[in-house]
Amino acid sequence: MMNVPFAAKILTGKVKRAGDPDASDRLDKPWESGMFKKEVTGNLWLSKTGLENDEVADTKNHGGPEKAIFAYPAEHYNFWKKQLNTDEIGIGAMGENLAVEGVDEFSICIGDTFELSDAIIQVAQPRQPCWKPARRFRVLDLALQIQNSGRTGWYFRVLKEGNIAGGSSLKIIERPYPQWTIAACNEVMHVYKNDLHQADELASCGLLAPSWRETLQKRLRGKQSSVEKRVYGPNK
Repeated sequence: MMNVPFAAKILTGKVKRAGDPDASDRLDKPWESGMFKKEVTGNLWLSKTGLENDEVADTKNHGGPEKAIFAYPAEHYNFWKKQLNTDEIGIGAMGENLAVEGVDEFSICIGDTFELSDAIIQVAQPRQPCWKPARRFRVLDLALQIQNSGRTGWYFRVLKEGNIAGGSSLKIIERPYPQWTIAACNEVMHVYKNDLHQADELASCGLLAPSWRETLQKRLRGKQSSVEKRVYGPNK
């Protein structure tokens, strides 16, 4: 088990509306999102559905108990700066609530349970990026780039509500599924789509978010879902 605590910056944001109704380019059309996050340093209440003073625009696909907090490794931003040839991407750019340091998709597993100040949180699922980062940075295939790079980040569910403080460390208290790293889950979902044995194994992971289990179970029944709508949305 990972014994070394790791630090996290806490970020929140309200829904923001952007874009030009008269724009001809779809990437410039009006849109709204809660992904514009800024770091907070004081105490915040963390409930079963997320942080106080934080909002999501698309409540059908974002937020809720299985996506209460989105975590993203801060180290990934150096990669994205080079990949996108921009300095305008940094902590908060992916819409994360926790910018974590010292861990990534290869070291975090489904079911990992952590103490975070007064709260207890548990890893529920990898993030499947949607079209909104692409709109924000005007890169049409950015969601696919995020997905294919494996630098997706992950979501936590909240097992115990409580106050959390910016700059607190996450201390692991349980690791029930060490074989199911976020990286391994991403590979099953997006890379080895024809490996039904792995799909069955992952679908049997009791602490994986229900939506992921349902997608994998559909695959086992011969139904493959397209990512087109999710990754491009109204951008294409």
